[in-house]
Amino acid sequence: MAEEHVTIKKSTYNKILAGLVVVMVAFSFSLGFILGGSGKTAVNIAAGSDLAPVQQPSVPAGNQALPGRVQVSLDDDPQLGDRNAKLVMIEFSDFQCPFCERFFSSTLPLVKKEYVDTGKVLFVYRDFPLDSIHPQAVPAALAAGCADEQGRFWEYHDKIFQNQASLGDTSYKAWAADLGLDTTKFNDCYDSKKYAGEVQKDFQDGSDAGVSGTPTFYIGSPQKGYIEIVGAQPFSVIKQALDQGLA
Repeated sequence: MAEEHVTIKKSTYNKILAGLVVVMVAFSFSLGFILGGSGKTAVNIAAGSDLAPVQQPSVPAGNQALPGRVQVSLDDDPQLGDRNAKLVMIEFSDFQCPFCERFFSSTLPLVKKEYVDTGKVLFVYRDFPLDSIHPQAVPAALAAGCADEQGRFWEYHDKIFQNQASLGDTSYKAWAADLGLDTTKFNDCYDSKKYAGEVQKDFQDGSDAGVSGTPTFYIGSPQKGYIEIVGAQPFSVIKQALDQGLA
């Protein structure tokens, strides 16, 4: 019996070989993604936020978080609500960010009324000034720190967001007077940039947690870790996360 031969042109053979290489590379990449993924599953909705350069999240040594959650430091930043509340909500914010103002005016009042004032949630404010696009973000944070020194952070926080179009040195000092603060003490604090290190620490802690835009929220607890929500989300989105955390 005569042997049968199949003849393939060299150009066709090279095309087939190249195709096989592409398939193998794609398969290897997919397998590496599946096996080597971080495992972080968080609510991460970037719409409605001002963005910073993306940072990779890290977990501080000595802390543990449930799978799919991250660990975030509360530091000693301003807090609203019961410190023994079951759930903690941390906001990383920028006083000049329009989306942060939107959260302040539209969503925070509802969060405060339904969850903070009822003792269910402890709300924590931390600074994440995007000074590359918001030149008044750091100065405003410094001014708020000086108001906090006199026990009036939240009133000053509200004043800033209510007058976001008027940020500046003159306004910061005028608002301190409006709130009845010791203006000499406030002005010395602000002019010396007394809380620059604290603001920078907040920013670094946010970067370590994975913050890449403002506002960014973390909902959970120090014991179990936190889920992440990004952007000025409607109250319904925040409510769903809070209710799940309280269940």
